[in-house]
Amino acid sequence: MKRILVLGAGRSSTSLIRYILENARAFHWHLTVGDLSIKSAQEKAGRFEGCEAIQFDINDTDVSKATISEADIVISLLPASFHPLVAFRCLEAGKHLITASYVSEEMKAFHEEARAKGLLFLNECGLDPGLDHLSAMQVINRIRGVGGSVTAFESFTGGLIAPETDPKNPWRYKFTWNPRNVVMAGQGTAKYLHAGKDKYIPYQQLFQRTTAIHVPEFGDFEGYANRDSLKYIDTYGLYGIKTMLRGTLRYKGFCSAWNIFVQLGCCDDTYVMTHVDKLTHAGFIDSFLPHNSHHQIVQKLCARFTIRPDSPEIEMLEWSGFFDETPIGLNMGTPAQILEFILNKKWKLIPGDQDQIVMWHRFTFEQEGKYKQIQATLVARGSDETYTAMAKTVGLPLAIATKLLVSNKIQSRGVVIPVTSEFYTPILHELGNLGITLNETEVHESPRLS
Repeated sequence: MKRILVLGAGRSSTSLIRYILENARAFHWHLTVGDLSIKSAQEKAGRFEGCEAIQFDINDTDVSKATISEADIVISLLPASFHPLVAFRCLEAGKHLITASYVSEEMKAFHEEARAKGLLFLNECGLDPGLDHLSAMQVINRIRGVGGSVTAFESFTGGLIAPETDPKNPWRYKFTWNPRNVVMAGQGTAKYLHAGKDKYIPYQQLFQRTTAIHVPEFGDFEGYANRDSLKYIDTYGLYGIKTMLRGTLRYKGFCSAWNIFVQLGCCDDTYVMTHVDKLTHAGFIDSFLPHNSHHQIVQKLCARFTIRPDSPEIEMLEWSGFFDETPIGLNMGTPAQILEFILNKKWKLIPGDQDQIVMWHRFTFEQEGKYKQIQATLVARGSDETYTAMAKTVGLPLAIATKLLVSNKIQSRGVVIPVTSEFYTPILHELGNLGITLNETEVHESPRLS
């Protein structure tokens, strides 16, 4: 019997746990779910028979070492900052590790020792990163197979809400993954390549410099650049490419409204605000605006951002309750923590809600002297507020990779990400059987995009 340990019982764990347990009897697996909150672990594990729930603290050396030593494969859904410590424990115990998070410099440092011990430390095998790599590399390698050369690659992915969910919500958005990560998204400088030139977008400009995207049958969206797109030139083997851009997808209008929070400083997590227990929603916003006893908050915002009182941005802030004299309900917090807390009152998924994942790729390539283009779209819908599209698209690639590893169908070892056919062929095939597919449209004569 193989023992699988899932660390973290958050939003993205539901579909992962269900898949593993649906296959447990046939493959002789035993599943344990560990979380710092035993209640959260029990809530997730309690949905199924044969699933053990435990309290798990990676910082408790003795308990975490003992727990990991009893497993064969560890799947970590803990916050990314804990993964190097999880990897260290797995290395000590000689256990495989699978995560959905980006490979950090600390994680890279484990590569040689993990490979020497015959261990797989698979990272970036969720949605984004994860499904974006799998689906992109499948198309890129197929283009190469017919003698084509990719000159431009653009990719955007977003966790959104389905059209029927909360129709009066002007943001067309709710929290479907870690709310803190949403509030903190984009901090730092985004890097990408356009027409052969390196481009940089500092955080204060990120939500102003967006890309318009139309997805047939699903509507108009906008995307903002993710972190460092340049490193994926090497990862994908796209040497000589002229345009390389990876980003996050949102419904049209989201970024302009979110930019108000960024410019005001509401996403700052570096200091704790005072007298938070006495602040209202409106007072929180007003804290970042100039004093003017003759103007209301809406007037101040309109003056600060050169927008009209009936603008979409004001509508979004008003719908979210930022002009209300409702007490925040916190005793203390950083601006980012307070912003997250207020937004969660409206952005938390409720019974009946369905979320929607939209992934969009555009490949421009040269073949026999002609420029062609492939646009590929992957759209997934959640079943409800628990089995969300986000949980499916993060959890299922992890679960399928686990099954492949247990079945000795993955030979890669060391710190790797899923960009080879060993990963993308079987994972995408099974996802297709589960209703998650990439639909492609090819334009045979395309204008050169470089």
